[in-house]
Amino acid sequence: MPHPGRMTTQKAKDFKGTMRSLLAELGHYKFRLIAVIVFAVLSTIFNIAGPKVLAKATTALATGWVSATQFEPHVADSIFKAMAAAEPTLEVIHGYRLEAVRMKERTVTGASFLDKRGHRLEVEARTTIDATDLGEALPMSGTPYRVGMDARALTGEALAPEEANDIVQDLTVVAILKDYGEGADRTIPRPEGYDPAEFEGCCVSGGREMTPEYMLRYGRLPGGKYMINWPTKGNDCYLNVVELPWEERIEALRPAREKTLRFIYYIQHELGFRNLGIADDEFATEDGLAYLPYHREGRRLDGVVRLTLDDVAARYDRPTALYRTGVSVGDYPVDHHHACYPGGMEKITFPPVPSFSIPAGVMIPAATEQLLVADKAISVSNLINGSTRLQPVVLLTGQAAGTLAALAVKSGCTPREVPVRSLQRALLEQKAYIAPTYDVRPDDPDF
Repeated sequence: MPHPGRMTTQKAKDFKGTMRSLLAELGHYKFRLIAVIVFAVLSTIFNIAGPKVLAKATTALATGWVSATQFEPHVADSIFKAMAAAEPTLEVIHGYRLEAVRMKERTVTGASFLDKRGHRLEVEARTTIDATDLGEALPMSGTPYRVGMDARALTGEALAPEEANDIVQDLTVVAILKDYGEGADRTIPRPEGYDPAEFEGCCVSGGREMTPEYMLRYGRLPGGKYMINWPTKGNDCYLNVVELPWEERIEALRPAREKTLRFIYYIQHELGFRNLGIADDEFATEDGLAYLPYHREGRRLDGVVRLTLDDVAARYDRPTALYRTGVSVGDYPVDHHHACYPGGMEKITFPPVPSFSIPAGVMIPAATEQLLVADKAISVSNLINGSTRLQPVVLLTGQAAGTLAALAVKSGCTPREVPVRSLQRALLEQKAYIAPTYDVRPDDPDF
């Protein structure tokens, strides 16, 4: 007799027959059932292997601590080439250097270029942009500029020296090292003049010691590579070659290349990283180092406005609201490299600065027409150049210069006649970053 409150159960009278009927009915769904079983198995496999694969991928893509995003040079090169190839009216010509700027009174009308074989390329242009590393078009066009540190009386900056001088920041010939695997020995021949004492103390920064591994992780790239651009007893080098002719400049830069090779040998021989060798898939140069040095400073334009350290540190308290004319953004501390200056130089202690906008007027010469200036040659003081020289700022400012040139040509006017709001509107339509508004999204109408 069943107990009160309990459900009764019954046994199947024909268990085998019931199973046959059930399987026959499920047969209509056999492919779906197989798919479900397969996906269940795969899901289990992915749950087990997924974290391991993700961990390996994260390790492979992890980069160094100098910047949130670092990448191999050839990757950046391929991205720029793909962007250029997507523009049907853009022609890119490699292998030429600027030889002369064509002028008609105070107006730039074009330029001529020369390649290694002596072939000349003549270009006529309504508007010309100087995007060279050192501002090469400025002296060729008679456009006023400055080199070195500004006098305090000129910029009004309390941290500027009392008198101007021609001291520029240290430059660096960058190397890319690659991990060739455990047991590999990629040590380069001992460079001439090598002395390990030259680099003793390279694993100290800000008075704190670090491991050699941590020092190398400063410039870690994906693919087991390392960017060697190390300022503390590393491969920074003081050479003021800004005003030298092209042929003399190439020879004058040789000591910087030699210093980088000595530092590489120190990393391999003294620090024990023999498995790290010069990457064989980045730079097609004789020594495997970068094509050109990283110039942190060159000529600086005298523009219709000049951005100073004070304009950035206290932008809302300045006589002119330059931030309202912003066309690109800077977001890096003021960083000067002067440790290698002969005889030493007093260290400048910079205050922290907020993110800031680059005003449009720094690209426009005060006294030359139909010329725009980008890269590091914009109209800024020597002090704030320590922040405006950074690559993200340079890229954004270059975009602004190109946009301003296009607007001027389309409107049939000079760049200085283009309303700044028209330029800003065009940049926002390109989804460019023109103001550091962290609390407003780019798709907000008030951005």
